[in-house]
Amino acid sequence: MPNPIAHFETSLGTFSAEIFADQMPVTAKNFLDLAKSGFYDGLHFHRVINNFMIQFGCEFSKDPFNPRCGTGNSPLGNVQDEHPRGVHLSNEPGTLSMANTGRPNSGGAQFFINTKHNAYLDWFTPGGSKHPVFGKVTHGMDVIATIEKTKTDRSDRPVEPVKMVSVTIQEG
Repeated sequence: MPNPIAHFETSLGTFSAEIFADQMPVTAKNFLDLAKSGFYDGLHFHRVINNFMIQFGCEFSKDPFNPRCGTGNSPLGNVQDEHPRGVHLSNEPGTLSMANTGRPNSGGAQFFINTKHNAYLDWFTPGGSKHPVFGKVTHGMDVIATIEKTKTDRSDRPVEPVKMVSVTIQEG
């Protein structure tokens, strides 16, 4: 069975991503459950760093000026870090990766889309703060690039809010 496709409608355009349910079933299920529940709808990108990544999924970002943006958890709780044997998905441009606090098993609802190859974030490379990849943009990298180039403040928050209007899932 083919993997599900997530369709993201933002205030700056749309993009789609394959969700790797076949290779990262725990992380993918967490994202899919949140998306299907409508959790991501109406949130804003709260962290944008040019030549690195764009991040969203914080429950406090419905109000993009909330000082707690970026500190929220998931209504489903934390998800276990996933390291399947034989799966080496790297944090390449366009990949969706689970955000966390830098501690093991601390991911939840927040994730980011890599805009460059961030191999040092791969769980299978030495060092701390690893981020499992669970999907890849298949359409709309131009929208990702537009979001990445958004002017930000000193906290890496977009000056002009970028809204996630909706996330819909197309089953494989």
